[in-house]
Amino acid sequence: MKRILVLCTGNSCRSQIAEGYLQHFAKDKAEVYSAGIETHGVNPKAIVVMKEDGIDISKHTSNNVDEYRNINFDFVITVCDNAKEQCPVFPSTAKQFHHNFPDPAKAKGTEDEITQQFRKVRDEIKNFCKQFVAEIL
Repeated sequence: MKRILVLCTGNSCRSQIAEGYLQHFAKDKAEVYSAGIETHGVNPKAIVVMKEDGIDISKHTSNNVDEYRNINFDFVITVCDNAKEQCPVFPSTAKQFHHNFPDPAKAKGTEDEITQQFRKVRDEIKNFCKQFVAEIL
């Protein structure tokens, strides 16, 4: 079984969404973890938009990357430029992947416009994760 770590700045939106989709698509082929270089808690809007797509991430926790120092990952995926630049180097042979997704937590506008931005980013992450599992895993 492969081990995947998804990293973002605060482990609140993008990495949580990616963890949910990677778990969904990989099923029993991988153990999936997510972490941040900081911890901001799981964003309630991320939980809502994932539930709209049938995936429950309400039990996820926001974890710091340091908690996973002793796990030998096969893949490390950074989902924002800040995490890629600030991520500590893991002493492992993990293959690293990067895709910079927009941060929906920074969306401005009405409640509906903000929710639409969360959905847009969710769908981009979903497509990335589906492709990752199909082609890499």
